[in-house]
Formats: sequence, structure tokens, C-alpha cells
Amino acid sequence: MSKFMNNRHIRWTTLLVLLLLFIAASFFSIAVGKTSISLSEVWDAFFHYDPSSTNQVIIRTSRLTRTVIAITIGASLSIAGALMQALTRNPLAAPDIFGVNAGALFFIVASATFFSVESLSGYMWIGFIGAGVAGTIVYLLGSMGEDGLSPIRIVLAGAAISALFVSFTQGMLVLDEQRMQSVLFWLAGSVAGRELDLLLPVLPFISGAIILSLLIGKPLNILMSGDDVAKNLGQNTGLVKLVIGINIVFLAGGSVAVAGSVGFIGLVVPHIVKGITGPNYQWILPISGLFGAILLLFADIVARLVIAPQEMPIGVMTALFGTPFFIYIARKGVKKNG
Repeated sequence: MSKFMNNRHIRWTTLLVLLLLFIAASFFSIAVGKTSISLSEVWDAFFHYDPSSTNQVIIRTSRLTRTVIAITIGASLSIAGALMQALTRNPLAAPDIFGVNAGALFFIVASATFFSVESLSGYMWIGFIGAGVAGTIVYLLGSMGEDGLSPIRIVLAGAAISALFVSFTQGMLVLDEQRMQSVLFWLAGSVAGRELDLLLPVLPFISGAIILSLLIGKPLNILMSGDDVAKNLGQNTGLVKLVIGINIVFLAGGSVAVAGSVGFIGLVVPHIVKGITGPNYQWILPISGLFGAILLLFADIVARLVIAPQEMPIGVMTALFGTPFFIYIARKGVKKNG
């Protein structure tokens, strides 16, 4: 009983600390950029708006949009990563590792190259389709064999499909150099220069997927006890897995359609959260979403400052801390299996 109370105390304390960090990160994200803006002026832009103030106009028209997009993408990818790790029972699962992001990118670039698709709504639906196709292929390949879904096999399948889609994407861009210049920064992953009009079409799908993900925490806990146990408890495991898969497609596909390829958030965040909260997905999913939003906000802030006045693509920043973490998790898994 005392251990349960202690875990509950840790979870609520973590949630409170993250909420405070989230508020701080949001304010700093709005304040930091080519033009530094004081926190007091950030406050005034929301509660005492003066349309004659250039800084406050910048906040309302540019900085706020960028911050909202970073929050949305960070939360989406983190929750998608947590869902993928639960669904596959693989600690290395993440949208970028399993080729979901690469599939969405490939379909978007292919539609722009061969069919001249330029509408935001078109990119949105094509991104969803690409994410779904890539995720389905990887899952099927990882499930081949008499022993069913294999963690090692699905990682290999994800790496192969990701490499395949990335190669196809690069090939198309080499053939169309003009388009390559226009989408290069987007391919590296960025929330810079994104308008709110780019987020609004996908926001209902991402928001719905996030809400549904938070509601399936308890069924997911039951599923993690094993398919046989879950079925004996009356759970429709096929339906639960289908809902998880659809959520992953919407979260990952929508994120790629808005911000391009932002890697490692979906891998790193769920691991850190599990180390704090334990294996309860009723806590892992909401805290992962909050933590992912904070992490991407700080990554975006650093991306603006590291080579100022120029900006580093945010995907590069997430790769800098995500790659060592991936190596650590992979080595830990090898040692455990060995």
C-alpha cells in the first residue's frame, strides 16, 4: 500500500513539475528568436495587447503559431512512440525508427513531384496514407514466421522500410533540384516558418487521436499482460490494436505533414517517462505528451540560438540527443538478451 501511495505521489509531483516547465518553455519559446522579446512584453501581448507594438504583433502572428506547432508535434510524436512500444512490445519502437515518418514523407514528396499536389489538405491526407502504408508493411514483415511478432524482426523490417523510403525520396529530389531546394529544410524537420493554416487541417485528427489515446490507457495496461490474459479478461484485443494503429497513423502522419521529419522524440520520451512513472499507461501516455511538448520546445529554442542569426533544423537538434540514447537502449537490449 505504501509503495502504491509513493508511486502515486511521484506521478502527481512529476505532472506538476512538468506543467510548470511547460509554461516556462512556452513563454521562452515566444520570447526567443532573431528579435529577443522580454517576458513582460510576452505577457502584455496576451493580456494587454497593443497592435501598435511591433514585438506584440510578432508574438501574435509568428511566435505563438510556432510555439503551438512545436507543442502539438512534440506531444503527438511522444504519444505515438509510447503506443508503438506498447503495441510491438519493443523498446526501440518509434515512428521514425519503424519507417512511419519516412513513409509519410515519401508519399508527400511523390505526390508533389509526380502529381503537382501543393494543397495543405492534400499533404495531410497523403501523409496519413503514407504513414499507414509504411506502418502496415513493417508490422506485417515483423509478424512473419511461426513465432509471430518478433521484436528483433520488426526492428530490422523498420530499418529496411525506412531506408527504402528515404532512398526513394532522395532519388526524386535529385531528379527535381528545384523542388529539393524548396523542401530541404522541411525534410530535415522544422517548425520555423509554418503558418497556422498548415496546422489547422490536421489538428482535429491529431487532437482526436491524442484524446482517444488517453482514454485507452486502461485497456492498454490489460493488453500488456499478454493477449491470452487480455482475452480471458474479456478484452477484444484485435479492436484495441486496431485503435492503437489508427492513432499512430494520425499522430505520426499528421506530424510529418506539418513539420517534416522530426526524429527520436517518440523513442526518447516514453523511456524517460516509464523510468519515472512505472509501467502504467494511464500515466505514461499523458505525461509522455506533456514531456514531449516541453522537449521539442526546448529543442526549438536551442535550434534558434546555436548558430544565430541563422537557425538549425529542429530535426538535427533532436537527432543530436536522440542518437546516443538510441545506441544506449540498443546496447542495453543486446546485453539483456545475451
